Amino acid sequence: MKKTTCNALIAAVLVLGASPASARELAVLTRIDDKTVELTREDTAPVTVWISADTLLDKGDTRFAAASNDGKLTLPIPVTERRYVILEGKGAHRTVVAERVLPLQQGSNFRDIGGYVTKSGKTVKWDKAFRSGAMPLLTEADYALLGQLGIGNVVDLRSLEEREVAPDLLDDRTGALFIANDYSMKPLMANFSKGGGENAYMGMEKMLAPQFRSIFRRLIADEGAVVYHCSAGQDRTGMATALLYDVLGVDRDTIVKDYHLSTALRRTEWEMPKIDPKDYPNNFIVQYYFKDGKGQPHKAEPLFTPSGASHLVQFFAYIDKQYGGSEGYLKQALGFTDQDIAKLRATMLD
Repeated sequence: MKKTTCNALIAAVLVLGASPASARELAVLTRIDDKTVELTREDTAPVTVWISADTLLDKGDTRFAAASNDGKLTLPIPVTERRYVILEGKGAHRTVVAERVLPLQQGSNFRDIGGYVTKSGKTVKWDKAFRSGAMPLLTEADYALLGQLGIGNVVDLRSLEEREVAPDLLDDRTGALFIANDYSMKPLMANFSKGGGENAYMGMEKMLAPQFRSIFRRLIADEGAVVYHCSAGQDRTGMATALLYDVLGVDRDTIVKDYHLSTALRRTEWEMPKIDPKDYPNNFIVQYYFKDGKGQPHKAEPLFTPSGASHLVQFFAYIDKQYGGSEGYLKQALGFTDQDIAKLRATMLD
């Protein structure tokens, strides 16, 4: 990933709220080049800085700096290694930070959902859940990096047509449980297009209930990290992530800003393999993809309606009216109980 792009993206989410009640990231890791990252933190109280292979501080970790009060530090973390930085402050208080955007060579929109601070002061755990676009063209180096994440589950949100063209291989390479529900993309795209592009997600929460239920079930089970994805990693994946963050207590301003990162983080050239449309005469998605006769990757368009509203802001308004909020949706549409939601929060929050 280019330094300038990554810097701009991470800077956009470094301080997401102006008041103490707003969620934020306590620290951010920005990749500078293949060998180094930059640590930026908002609190410059003295901390010991550790580099770790996991989110726990133990004897195998490397101490990089003691009593550092620097707001920025350059750390030697190579692109080939998934590493966590642990900041140990007064009273053994610890803050964990990792790269949100994984530096894959041929991935698109693959990121860790951890690191955001909730309205109650808890933090979404790193390395529990990862979101992504389609992954048909990952390199051996990409698989090597993803193999360090402890992936136990891959939930594919895509339709039959999408999976036919670009089947997942990550589960085969990692031994993860693969979960998908069979459906056609035709009604989903018809739903998305109706209303002139306004309230595009309305009703999709019913159509995608089996897929969303699978994500939450695997998170609650806590049997290895969960990777969930669609083709672009922005609409279906964005909805699922927004619901998860909302139930965990991340403030909605932060959720919406995180959702809109997808526009810049997508690498559309890696989301679809090169194919001959003649080999898929009955595949709706292939025909849509090649409708201009070129089959070139579609440009990542900003996630706003024709009127300029965020798709996600409209979705939240609909969820609030229809279900009384995201937690109500999980209970009424997905069948989760108060105990399930309590376990989800216990599993996903520090």
